Amino acid sequence: MGNFHDLLVNRRSIRRYTSEEVSAENVKLILEAALMAPTSKSTRAWQFIVVEDKDMLERLSHCKPAGAAPIAKAAFAVVVAADPSLTDPWVEDASIAAAYMQLQAEDLGLGSCWIQVRGRFAGDNTPSEEYVQELLGMPDTLPVLCVMAFGHKDEERRPCDTSKLLWEKVHIGTWKEV
Repeated sequence: MGNFHDLLVNRRSIRRYTSEEVSAENVKLILEAALMAPTSKSTRAWQFIVVEDKDMLERLSHCKPAGAAPIAKAAFAVVVAADPSLTDPWVEDASIAAAYMQLQAEDLGLGSCWIQVRGRFAGDNTPSEEYVQELLGMPDTLPVLCVMAFGHKDEERRPCDTSKLLWEKVHIGTWKEV
């Protein structure tokens, strides 16, 4: 195992990807990371839809007017959804799984970008969740949290500058006004 702190320092959102495909083994490792993510009471209410078709990725990139363009050029995307009837903290459970996928991608040297869907709207003011559900034939009882874009990096981002961490946001023992 490598250094987890270095992984965190170097993982940045990547919005530009090369045209190189991601190996099936690496796609599997990314999905395994999601499936190993902890959930409240082990409900595992999440569902993941893997999209590799270039036409579908392009269409998926129109789920909202700004911020979703990286999906179109990704090698693949994973739509992250969950069943709220199974667990109250479905958003948290699905978020942890999405973050695990990002960390696994970085460990593999791949780029990723979280594209927020829940609470957003498509260009025609349709909720982005409905747009994605309809596009992929998903039931409306399965809300979409986000779309994760993955691919080989076609940009370099500076690592996180740990000297700029907001330590004033950390309170020890009790709340302290800063």
